[in-house]
Amino acid sequence: MPEITSWMNQTAKDYPDVVTIVNYGKTYENRDINLLKIGLSTGAKKKGIWMDCGIHAREWIAPAFCQYFVRQILQTYKTDTKIAEMMKNVDFYVTPVLNVDGYIFSWKDNTTRLWRKNRSPGPEGCACSGTDLNRNFYANWGTIGVDLTDCCSNIYCGTKPVSEPEAEAVTKFVGGQSGDFLAFLTIHSYGQLLLMPYGHPNVIAPNNDELMEVGLAAAEAIKKVHGKEYVVGTSPNVLYPNSGSSRDWARLQGIPFAYTFELRDKGDFGFKLPEDQIQPTCEEAYSGALHIITYAHDKAIHGIESGAMTTASATLWSMLLAVGVTSATLM
Repeated sequence: MPEITSWMNQTAKDYPDVVTIVNYGKTYENRDINLLKIGLSTGAKKKGIWMDCGIHAREWIAPAFCQYFVRQILQTYKTDTKIAEMMKNVDFYVTPVLNVDGYIFSWKDNTTRLWRKNRSPGPEGCACSGTDLNRNFYANWGTIGVDLTDCCSNIYCGTKPVSEPEAEAVTKFVGGQSGDFLAFLTIHSYGQLLLMPYGHPNVIAPNNDELMEVGLAAAEAIKKVHGKEYVVGTSPNVLYPNSGSSRDWARLQGIPFAYTFELRDKGDFGFKLPEDQIQPTCEEAYSGALHIITYAHDKAIHGIESGAMTTASATLWSMLLAVGVTSATLM
């Protein structure tokens, strides 16, 4: 983590015209949660692209990808006309490590290497620490694919929605300007998957077809780099059902393109991906992420339409469906 923090500071110094560090919260252990805001200052209000990495502590390839992504757009925006155009029209908000406490804990020694959750204490009477931050968001919270009672579980969802300061930081920062965000990408490992909303099997995103279409094209872009296959779909269809994820929350906020990337591999090494796979993993994922971001940008800025519903009606339907499912399940 000190290396990543140092890298963030150096990046802001090297690119002062386009990069600023934004502190938008504190972890349970009182560490700063920082992001890099990247874009050309135009004086006008701009749209945003969100990317976070390291919400799960042990998924070490994810923070590496956020760093790679930042480096690539900064090194190419002066020569690549498309990146340059997007830097003028949108700001990129990139959080290299969201779960800072958990990430630092996972580096402590071999016994902590596979730590997943944050580091807040469990409820009274529980000897275990940590809440799964990706089950703690206000999106059908506590309904499926979580553990509500066993705080020692890796998928313990907390005592209530947004009980954790890290989830609260994202909720406040993104939620306060959700209408300005075009895409929300949250980076995980492993499985080689591109997951789209929703994690609850009874809820379908109103722009489901478009999400699938864009996701499949992103997977094709990924495959072209090193031949790796990524499976696209909703979590219940291609992985397992879950609730309370940041991706689902983002879609419920009306952000049209919300995806979870599950990077390499498919289980041979799992969370302990060898060092020689860091670079190729980042290269292919960059290609996929760039496809989604470019599509979201072009649709918003140039009016490229797919056969999907408008964002406004999509948001309304998302909210109605989510409320319906939540009420029915929690009654």
